[in-house]
Amino acid sequence: MNVDLLVTYTTRLDECRDFYAGLGLDFVPERHGSGPDHYAATLPDGGVVELYPATRRPATGYLRLGLTAPAAVPAVGEPGLHTLTDGRTAGRSC
Repeated sequence: MNVDLLVTYTTRLDECRDFYAGLGLDFVPERHGSGPDHYAATLPDGGVVELYPATRRPATGYLRLGLTAPAAVPAVGEPGLHTLTDGRTAGRSC
């Protein structure tokens, strides 16, 4: 099974983008038709991670996301199992 699409709705769009970009995701701004401006990153296997503003839809809330980086990522350090958070108060979604 592969993840083809993961969408997160957040009230902190730019902070969320910066957090995941620090882990190596390359986000580009997008807009589909009359929908909201958002960010999308395409994973090496073709899956897409999208970050949307929580406007018409509520914020995603708690999210656990497992990512495997192909090499050391500056925000993480050496390869291995790491648990990272966005460093904010519990209950706030990235």
